[in-house]
Amino acid sequence: MLKTPIARGVALATLGATLAIPTMAQAAFVDDSKVNLELRNFYFNSDNRSVPSTSQSKSEEWAQGFILRAESGYTEGTVGFGVDALGLLGVKLYSSEDTAGTGLMPSSFGNEAPDDFSALGLTAKAKISKTILKVGTIEPKNMAISRSDSRLLPQTFKGAQVISNEIDGLTLDAGYLTEENDRDSTNYEDLKFSGKGGNTGDAPDDFLFAGATYSFTKDLKGAYYYSNLEEVYKQHSFNLIHVLPLGEDQSLKTDLRYARSSDDGSSTVDNKAFGAMVTYSLSGHSFGLGYQKMSGDTGFAYTGASSDPYLVNYVMLAADFANADEKSWQARYDYNFAAMGIPGLTFMTRYVTGDNFGTNGDSKEWERDTDIGYVFQEGSLKNLGIKWRNGTYRSNSTRDIDQNRLIVSYTIPLM
Repeated sequence: MLKTPIARGVALATLGATLAIPTMAQAAFVDDSKVNLELRNFYFNSDNRSVPSTSQSKSEEWAQGFILRAESGYTEGTVGFGVDALGLLGVKLYSSEDTAGTGLMPSSFGNEAPDDFSALGLTAKAKISKTILKVGTIEPKNMAISRSDSRLLPQTFKGAQVISNEIDGLTLDAGYLTEENDRDSTNYEDLKFSGKGGNTGDAPDDFLFAGATYSFTKDLKGAYYYSNLEEVYKQHSFNLIHVLPLGEDQSLKTDLRYARSSDDGSSTVDNKAFGAMVTYSLSGHSFGLGYQKMSGDTGFAYTGASSDPYLVNYVMLAADFANADEKSWQARYDYNFAAMGIPGLTFMTRYVTGDNFGTNGDSKEWERDTDIGYVFQEGSLKNLGIKWRNGTYRSNSTRDIDQNRLIVSYTIPLM
């Protein structure tokens, strides 16, 4: 892409705010830089059925998000240095005290969202060969912890992470996180425990993780992660993914997951989580069946106010189907319309049902989700994405939900 003087100026002004560029640094620091601005318009409407008259029966907000990402290249030498910046801005388009609290904005029921909110994340980085260390604002996405990006702005963490790809087929990943900035927040706070059930004991402290992912063959990949939310839980996570080619445009994918969580300190965390997802793909069609089972004294344990747990039945509304002793099944269908000559148009629907949890083991829940998305492939609207998400949740132990989300996004490359 042509790098104009204006684009260079934007990159240097953003990236140089916290890191002075040495006069001897080579041009790769700038020439390899990338800057883009994502515009995200998000409408959220949730009908919360079967709630007491004193509770919130409807959640509705509309907002415009701006996500500026600036990533520098690296200075030359044995150790290359660089810096990244993440600018986040959310602007209220609609909110009220009666319908606030959707997770789009810093708001809650009875507290209308502010006109806008913002955050700035800065990350210093260093590179040796194929190993990269980042310190500052971190956006981890692995089996141990995965930041959420399902609202207006993404969730971020403060800490350090190192990823190494020195050996072909092997990725080593380790990190230490101290605080989190939730997706509807403007400031960093202590890490939160997001497990289901049990006594968390002392307040959570820092979070550390270390793991490895290895491709045994082009069709078989395995991973292991160890993680620890200090004073709350320790976790060992395993994953095995195999893709079996069955002929032209056909394959069978098997995704097996297991995690063992136990207490660390004064908590009562005790959980074994097993999950399996088998997906048959034919041309643009994908048919999936999933099974997930929790065992132990508590539900699944994970870190972060809204982070995404690595579970096969982690979905849109009920979230994880990970209560103590819960068993759940999933049926899923996807279609990519590129197979019939309409690239950019995708469809997904799934149904998840869970039971065998609660005080007497007689609680039940189910959820049905549908996603329809389209990304313009050419013309003046190229790369403009539109997605409609619809979900229905029913339970005999908590409230029922009918929800719609409409997201329009467009990314502008500035450099």
